[in-house]
Amino acid sequence: MTAPPLPGVLADLAPVLEGWGYAAVGGLIFLEDFGVPVPGETVLIAAAVYAGAGRLNVFAVAVIAVVAAVAGDNIGYAIGRYGGRRLVARFGRYVLLTPERVAKAEEFFTRHGGKVITVARFIEGLRQANGIIAGLSGMPWRRFLAFNALGAVLWVGTWVTLGALAGNHIDTLYPAVQRYGLYPTAAAVVVLIVLVARRRLRRRTPSASPPSPAPDDRDDRDDQDGQGDR
Repeated sequence: MTAPPLPGVLADLAPVLEGWGYAAVGGLIFLEDFGVPVPGETVLIAAAVYAGAGRLNVFAVAVIAVVAAVAGDNIGYAIGRYGGRRLVARFGRYVLLTPERVAKAEEFFTRHGGKVITVARFIEGLRQANGIIAGLSGMPWRRFLAFNALGAVLWVGTWVTLGALAGNHIDTLYPAVQRYGLYPTAAAVVVLIVLVARRRLRRRTPSASPPSPAPDDRDDRDDQDGQGDR
């Protein structure tokens, strides 16, 4: 099966996927997850579309992406934990981690606690900085690892599922992505999938007819009606 052409910004990653395949997926996600400004999430979506078209293996894409995401965030955690604020302040600007950005991330992290590690995957900017911020705040590594792994599975699962389902229909979906953005479009696709599945389930489930009254009940009702006539 021939992979469909990728429109828009996804087309820029087509040569990368053609030349490097799974290594591009793992490498870019790994780098993005400790702050390097590379298109990790975009290459994940593009790879999922390729997988949906049969060019890549969808399970391999998912596994490699999860491992790379967890490993990248753990590098970020080590940088924040052992390098400290001095290292982030000195070199952070080279990976777009300005003091203002770090301060905002720390405030958000402090307010929401460990659960932010899970949802951080879906928030641009926080996705790249959450490991460093967790290390700076002194969060225990095992706690960070648990929330981080959960977030990676949810993030990768969401985009791989949507990308694979899009497959050959990416040309139809991409104008909506350009107009409304990735997340609203993805949410709309999820809602559509749920509605279609619900309708099919209803069609397969036979409608239950109301139970007929038992013979004894009919006799009792007849007796009552007869007494009422008298």
